[in-house]
Amino acid sequence: MVLSFVILILGFIALVWSADRFVFGAAALARNFGVPTLIVGLTIVAMGSSAPEMMVAAQAALADKTDTAVGNAIGSNIANILLVLGLTALLRPLSVGSGILRREMPLLVIVSLAAWYIVSDNHFSFVEGVLLLVGFAAFLLALIIITKRGGGDNDDPFVSEACEEVPNNIPTQKAVFWLIVGMILLPISADYLVGAAVDIAKYFGMSDLLIGLTIIAVGTSLPELAACVAGVLKKEDDLALGNIIGSNIFNILAVLSIAGIINPSVLDANIASRDIFIMLGATLLLILMSLSLTGQRRINRLEGGILVASFVGYIYYII
Repeated sequence: MVLSFVILILGFIALVWSADRFVFGAAALARNFGVPTLIVGLTIVAMGSSAPEMMVAAQAALADKTDTAVGNAIGSNIANILLVLGLTALLRPLSVGSGILRREMPLLVIVSLAAWYIVSDNHFSFVEGVLLLVGFAAFLLALIIITKRGGGDNDDPFVSEACEEVPNNIPTQKAVFWLIVGMILLPISADYLVGAAVDIAKYFGMSDLLIGLTIIAVGTSLPELAACVAGVLKKEDDLALGNIIGSNIFNILAVLSIAGIINPSVLDANIASRDIFIMLGATLLLILMSLSLTGQRRINRLEGGILVASFVGYIYYII
């Protein structure tokens, strides 16, 4: 069991690092081949923090652990809002000034309701997985078109901050090297991580769903935590909040879709009766706190404390 915990921790470290290297190489290579910075920033870089969830979902689904894959997606969304955003707001209150973020929040509600509808019958089908993936492609395309046409305002802080994250002046050979390293290590680290998590779950009598909602969900949310903390320390609040909103949209449309496409199956009943409603409640809290009726549009330390306390209560309840 000690070995399983060691493998789990090393797997998380390797997963996060290889995801970062993969995104770095892919973004640099795309830029070298003439892909506009705006498109790279809003696609490859923005998806980067969700790469661990996507790879873990794929490995879990391939291992016939669809509940773990679905639990990872839903649990990551819960952890992103309640834990990551809560801790970030405790560090420094977050102001919400981006027009794109305010437009993406309603979309987050829509895709969250779509996730509720999909799991409500305790079954995840191949068709539902494909529809989510199509929705993901449509979301990226719409985001790019709106921004390029000026509807997103290229001076918008979220757009400018996302573009600033695109690596510049990276030799093509170096970009290809890190892309290959990421492509090799991502599936390997995800496979070891899922295997260790399953061993731990069996030892403690935890269900596939519970291990996905807790250990794996929190672990794969570490990139979001790092990005948010870095954002607020640089006083880039929109980048921090945008990372959470974008990651949660990606988790539903991209990560969740992987589970349904690779291994359609019957789901644990707790997903529909408990966890999906916690995710919807957390999303509603995010909306209410970000779009304050007072017009301040900020998430303060008190609200951050409420979010973190809610996460602790949720974990205590399900365990």
